[in-house]
Order: sequence, then C-alpha cells, then structure tokens
Amino acid sequence: MRVFWIAVFPPLTVRETRDKIIIRSGCRQTRVLHLPPASFRRQLPVTGSPTRQRSMQFPARAAAPHTEMEPFTCFTDVENSRSYIDELYSEDDQKCLGAIIHLRNAVIGSNKKKGSIISQGIVPRLIALLCNAGKLLQLRIEAGIVLGSLAKGTESQVHSLMRFNIVEVLITIIFDPATDERLMETCLGALQTIVQYPFAPLDLLYSDINNIKRLIRKCLVVWGGKERAANQQLTPIYASHFAEIASPGSSFACQTYVVNIFVPLCHSSHQQKNLCQADVIPFLARLMTFDKTALQVPALKCLAAMCFTNKSVSNIVHATYHAGQSILDILTVLLSRTRDVQVQLSASRCLTYLHRAGSLPAEDYRIVYKTLPCLARLCSDEFEEDTRATAAETLAYLAEIDSELQRLAAISNHLIASLANLVKCPSVLSRQGAFRCFASLAANDEEIRKRIIEMDGLMEEVLSGLKDCCPEVRLSAVRCLHSLSRSVQLLRTTFQDHSVWRPLMDLLSGDPSLELQTVVTSTICNLLLEFSPAKEPMLESGAVEMLCELTKHPDPALRLNGSWALMNMAFQAEQHVKTKIINTLGTDRIFQLLGDRDERVIMKTLGLLRNLLSNTLHIETIMSEHSSEVLRAVSLVLDDPHPPEVKEQAIIIIGNITAGARDEDYVLQDEKIVKKIRDFLVANDNKLQMGAIFVVRNLLDKSGRQHILRQWGFLENLEQLLHMTPQHSQFYEEIRDEILRFDYSEDH
Repeated sequence: MRVFWIAVFPPLTVRETRDKIIIRSGCRQTRVLHLPPASFRRQLPVTGSPTRQRSMQFPARAAAPHTEMEPFTCFTDVENSRSYIDELYSEDDQKCLGAIIHLRNAVIGSNKKKGSIISQGIVPRLIALLCNAGKLLQLRIEAGIVLGSLAKGTESQVHSLMRFNIVEVLITIIFDPATDERLMETCLGALQTIVQYPFAPLDLLYSDINNIKRLIRKCLVVWGGKERAANQQLTPIYASHFAEIASPGSSFACQTYVVNIFVPLCHSSHQQKNLCQADVIPFLARLMTFDKTALQVPALKCLAAMCFTNKSVSNIVHATYHAGQSILDILTVLLSRTRDVQVQLSASRCLTYLHRAGSLPAEDYRIVYKTLPCLARLCSDEFEEDTRATAAETLAYLAEIDSELQRLAAISNHLIASLANLVKCPSVLSRQGAFRCFASLAANDEEIRKRIIEMDGLMEEVLSGLKDCCPEVRLSAVRCLHSLSRSVQLLRTTFQDHSVWRPLMDLLSGDPSLELQTVVTSTICNLLLEFSPAKEPMLESGAVEMLCELTKHPDPALRLNGSWALMNMAFQAEQHVKTKIINTLGTDRIFQLLGDRDERVIMKTLGLLRNLLSNTLHIETIMSEHSSEVLRAVSLVLDDPHPPEVKEQAIIIIGNITAGARDEDYVLQDEKIVKKIRDFLVANDNKLQMGAIFVVRNLLDKSGRQHILRQWGFLENLEQLLHMTPQHSQFYEEIRDEILRFDYSEDH
C-alpha cells in the first residue's frame, strides 16, 4: 500500500548502513533504499577488458524495468581512477563532492551513461545524499542536479527512477521550510522534468490542495520586510512563512519551474477544479504581466489547460482581475504583434478555450477582431512550421461550431493558401493541423468548400492523408473529407473522379479506433445520398452488410451512423435494394434499434422504415411478407414514452401504409394502433394532431371506411379538434375538409 508522507514537513533523518539507506521522517514513516554490495562498488571495470564487462552481474533491484543492462564503461575520468566509486560512497564530503561533479559532467547529454549509472544502483546513494541535511549544501545540490539529469533520459530510465519514489523525495525537500533556495530550485527543476511523463504520480500533488498552495508560496521573494516576487508587489493572499529566497533572479527560476509543474495537472475537470481552489489563477495572472517570455508562455499554457472544456473555471477566469486589469484584457494585450510569437500563440489558445467553454461569445470583439486574425496570421509561411501547425489546430477548434467565424477565417490573411502550403509539410503536426482547419472551414459554407478544393493538388494530399502511417493524420484527413462531402457538387464531380469511397471503406478494415470509425461512417452517410454516384459501387462492394453489422456496435455513435446510412441508402431505392436491407438487417434487429437507449438511433431507424415504405408497389411487397413485424415495431414506438418528434415519425409510417396497401387494410386490422391514432387527434401536441390527420386522410381515400372510422369515434374527435383549432389557420381548413368527407347519411 502506498503511504503518502509528503504532505507534512517532518524532519528527515538519513542513516546509511553497509547494504541500504534508511530515510525516516518524524512521523515514523520510513523508506529503505537498497545499495549494491560493497564488493560490487569497489570492483571498477577496466577499459579494454570486454570479458570482465560482460561477466559483471548487476543487482536486479537497481535495474530499470524492461531496460537492457549497460556495463559501466563510463567516462575517461572513471576509467583512469579506480577509487572513483569508493569516493562516491566516502564519508569525506569533499571527496564525495568531487566524485559527484565527475558524475554530473559525464551523464549530462548522454542517455547511455545515464543508463549505466542507473544499472549500477547508484541512484539510492544519490537520493541519500540529497536527503541528508547534515551533508554539504553543494554536495546535496550536485546530487539533485545528477538526479534531474537522469530524469531527462529515456522513458525506461525515468521508470527506473520512479522505483525509488523520487517524486516523493523531491516534494518532501521542496516543502521543507528549512530547504535552501538553491537546493529547492534544483529539486523543482528535477520535479518539473518528471511530471511531464504520463506515468508520473501526479496525485501526490493535486490530491491535496495545500500542496499546490505551497508550491505557489515557494515563488515568493522576501527581503527587506516586504513581500516581493521578481520586483513586483504581491497581494496578501500569497503571504508565507516559508524560507527566504534571496535574489530576484532565483525567483524567476522558481516560478518558471512551478508553473511548468502545474501544466500537466490540468487534464481532468477534478484537477482543474483543484488548481482553481488553490488560487492558481491569480498566480498565473501575475506571471502573465511579467515581460519575460520564459514566465509568460508556461503561465499561458497552464491557464489554457485549466479552461479547456471547463465552463466553471472559465467563468472564474473571465471574472478575475490583476492590478486593476481583467485577465481577458491582459490576454488581449498579449496578442500584439510586438510580443513574442509563442506568447501570441499561447494567449490565442487561452481566448479560444474561453470561447469554446462558453465564457466568451463568438461575437465578442476579442474573438472576432483579435484572436481569430492573430491565429490566421500565425498560419502564414513567415513563421516556424511548429508555430503554424499549432495555430492551425487552434483556429480549427475556435471556428469548429460557428459558421460566421468560419466565414471570417476563410477570408483572413490568405488563410486557405497558407493551409494548402502547410499540408504539404512533412511533419505530422503540420498535416494534422492543416486538415483539421480545412475541416472546420468547410463545415457549412459551399463557397468555402469550392475555394478549398480548387487549391492545386489538395485532393491528392487528402487522399494521401487517408493512407498516412500516423493515426492522427488519417483522422484529420477523414474529417476534412467529411466536411467536403456535404457538397452536392463535389459528390458528383471531385469525389467521383477520385473514387473517394474506396480508401474510406479500406479504413474500416483491421482495427481502427472508435473515433476514426465514427468519422469515416459519417462521411459514408453522405456518400450514400440519392444523388451521389458512389452509391451504386458501394452497394456492390458490400456496404449493406457492413452497415447492418455497424448497427450492432456497442457504441451509440456507430449505431446511429449505421442506421443513418441505411436510411440514406433506402431513399428512393430500387425494390431489390430495399429487400436486401430488410433481409440483411432482420426484423429482430429493427425491434432492437427501435428500443435503443439513444433517441437519435430510434429516429434514424424510423426514417429507414419510412423510406422502405415510401412507394406503393414496395409497400405492398414488404407488408405482404412483414406486416405483423412492421406494425408491431410501430406500435412499440407509440406505446413508449417518447417525445412527440419520435412518435410523429411512427404515425407517418402508418399513413404511408394506409396509402400504399391496396389489397388489405393492415392498419384497420390492428385495433391498438387505430385507437392510438384516434386519441392523437385530441392530443395536446400539434405534431401528433397533424400526423393523425394525415392517417385519417389516407384512410378516407378508400370508400367504405367512413362507417368504420365513425364507429371508432374518429368523427367525434375530429369535431373536438376543430373546436380546439383557431378558425383562420390552414390546419382548421384541413380538419373541416376531413369532417365533410364523412357520409352522414350512413348514420340513419
């Protein structure tokens, strides 16, 4: 069981024995770090002796998991001095310091040498030196520097450090009020490196809000009896009893490390809330006002991460002021061309996330006249490729759901031409960002789609993106196609010329991600529209079977797309296509879809039935074989507590059946459905009333049914509905016409 002993500040006692180091806190909680045997530490490898190096046996508990053991062939200094390892374990601080300095110079910049150090079990000794307050300060600092360098190694090497609870050790030293400023900054730097890894134990920080507050307090510079942070007056909220930090320059380093530590703590809404409750937002606002890019950029990244898809945090940011200026105004100032490019980009992301979270409307001048033009400008060729890629990705997110922002972006700073150049860049981020931005721009406007597709070689780039080895690029390319597929003209021309449906169908083979399947099948829905030339070849290539199988998927979005695509396929289709759909899907599956938890799936399944039963000849053919199943499915929808929009679709299907069935009165034979239609005439919803009138009109088209309907009470309900309806409405005239069609003479 993991014990969290870092939330308090007990004094540390370090005791080193022959084979282990014991670190004990004041609350009787202990960590034991095992050392390699003394004989191993003294047996130094000799250059040019491969036999000895290969025969070395390293202690298993000090080895990195899944990492190949590397012999200790390090550095010229070690090879020339057999006493090197002994000095590292020496009780003489000066000798130990010299050994660590040699170690530091060797491991910096060399992952191979980092692996050798970890393999030999030297990490526990470094941790012991770092934790031992009785050792020379410089010795502890050098030990922290080496550990920080090891944390910049490979992922497997960092995994090895985790085995020694390195994060707990670093946090304990950082939170210790007696820790010297330079040692604290060294530990903060190492912690900043480690927390960037997804497997870092971040819960040690964000699980306790006080830990976050302590990190903020560590950014204080206190001297002369006045609280200062890098020469700026602080608000009283940051008052602290912690260690004095002597120089303003050091404070910049502390603040940079701390804000970079906060960035990976913002991934979930719970983490975002914790940071907000720990007063991180005022802290970030203060850092954003410093004219130091090294502070502003991480502060902006942290603020953006806190606001991402979190409306409550975004609202707090919207209402927060610093030094008489709102955070929104501070962000707007940072969009200026005179600012560092990364500052402009990061500030744009903050405002973008504030807008998408719902705290800033799309019409706000900060979005329309500041953020959007800034992002469009940063996409141009004059900037670095990674800047352009990030700007394109951010702009795609900004304009994704607003057609007016899409229109403005498309005419800003030659954006479409800039994106056409960006999509040809080799990097994954560039292609992904460009495709996503094209997808957002083309989501709603036909003219924008035309301008995009007219860019030289763009369709070839999109098709190439569908086959890219990177999943993110493939997904973005499909998103681009999805937006373009909303154009009738492009479906009939460009999509047909390039047989776009083939690579799309290929993407569904293998084991694609859920998100990729969703976007691909959404695009296929458009390709199966009645006017699309791709419809016929897709039918011949097994589209019906694929889509029917999709309706069984556990994900509701894929079930929706499957039923939606089948609905499009059945629209004005030939009899053999409709028959194939019914036989492949099966009536049992139709019942299951009509009982789906997702209302959208029910609507599309009803739309499928409506399209299947839309032609007189087809209705008679289908009902002659499946009448009981169809009527049972419709009755199921009418009985369930669905909203009027859903029941209206079921009523229209009944109306189609009454109009198209020539040989038999399928509807009148079902007493339950007839009563439902009668009751809907006087329902409190206009959609249900109009649907019921549609059924009655089709029933009365055939002679001899007036008497039956009168017996069921339809005439009385029609007259009641007439009294409920305003006299000057069109619906009133329709009701009166149906009443007049009854033959009153049959009453006598």
